[in-house]
Amino acid sequence: MTSYLAEYAWTSGHLARNVRIDVADGVITAVEVDHRRHDSLNKLELSGGTPAGTTILPGLVLPGFANAHSHAFHRALRGRTHDGGGSFWTWRDLMYDVAGRLDPDSYRELARAVFAEMALAGITAVGEFHYLHHGPDGVPYADPNAMGHALIEAAAEAGIRITLLDTLYLTSTVDGKPLEGVQRRFGDGDLDGWSDRVAGLRSRAHTKIGAALHSVRAVPAGAMTTFADRTAGLPVHVHLSEQRAENEQTLQAYGCTPAELLERHGVWRENTAAVHATHLTDRDIEILGGHHVCFCPTTERDLADGIGPARRLADAGAILSLGSDSHAVIDPLEELRGLEMNDRLASEQRGRFSPARLIAAATNHSAIGWFDAGEIAVGQRADLVCVRLDSVRTAGADPAQAVLAATAADVTHVIADGRLIVEDGRHTTIDVPRALTESIAAVTA
Repeated sequence: MTSYLAEYAWTSGHLARNVRIDVADGVITAVEVDHRRHDSLNKLELSGGTPAGTTILPGLVLPGFANAHSHAFHRALRGRTHDGGGSFWTWRDLMYDVAGRLDPDSYRELARAVFAEMALAGITAVGEFHYLHHGPDGVPYADPNAMGHALIEAAAEAGIRITLLDTLYLTSTVDGKPLEGVQRRFGDGDLDGWSDRVAGLRSRAHTKIGAALHSVRAVPAGAMTTFADRTAGLPVHVHLSEQRAENEQTLQAYGCTPAELLERHGVWRENTAAVHATHLTDRDIEILGGHHVCFCPTTERDLADGIGPARRLADAGAILSLGSDSHAVIDPLEELRGLEMNDRLASEQRGRFSPARLIAAATNHSAIGWFDAGEIAVGQRADLVCVRLDSVRTAGADPAQAVLAATAADVTHVIADGRLIVEDGRHTTIDVPRALTESIAAVTA
């Protein structure tokens, strides 16, 4: 057993002081608040001495963050898509260019670096929305899940858990045009082909296998109900109403919104999560009440998608989570702050979400199927993130509100499943800046 002492820790939905956290076999076995007086803990830290088997955790200790929506290979686009302004659709063309260059080896190297960057930001589990399945010409690799296995191995090397949301992608438009060009890498021909391939994937200690319906653009309505039945009980994600054009095309083709179309075909189930949910009607918000909804504020602003109705969805009962999506930024503290600030801009009111609600969204591991993570509590996975309270960003902040001041640069230590993966702001096994530089150069040169 290892015991940790934290001057400040976020537990039971609020800030506690002088917290002892006991961990055995990667699981929290005890949490004791007010373990010792504040001045006593300070003296212990200053003297450099700790009781046998005890480690002092500096700053504010939070549960591990969950990145509920990721496309790992999009990281190669950061800082490369802004010539001439552009749009979502010109950005997508550049994304397809990178997608066409990757193979299992280069994808593993890139994803390993990206997942290690996530670890540096305090992320201990990722939902990887995976649709880059086959070779550049659409022909499967000898191992038809070679690209998925590359992602699973990359996460293991970075020290974080992964939910592989293997994605059904069959058409290029709402009206059913076939996949062409690099999109052929994404498709399995039909639903049965997708199901047969996914049957070869296996969960591991750090891996869950989930599913994704890419969008109403990519899956014909006739396949939706069977997809929902075949994936019952799994974490299932779907891109929803990210762009107004998607809504307009769905209304023209089906006479309803994307959320309504998915409702008609039974896709909205207990473990289904809507990603983005930016352009919603009142009826859409009613449909999504009680379901998971993942916002990706830094990507949504980078792509000029718009601001989704986060507060209204929360009021309707939606369970919010956060993702870094295209990785224009990898910083869960910036994502949670973006959730609040975007809603302030849209509503012209402050205080849309309390710090507790923002932390709950950033640590929502249930959205990707890890129901034993996301809290500093007995029986939960030992995922602990230390955030500095003495940096130029956080100095003087109320520790209970420090998440509204801190950034990923303030993360000093990260423990995932009881294992130290970040120490003093550095990954314990990977030179992350070098790994990013080399892996991105390999697919953009």
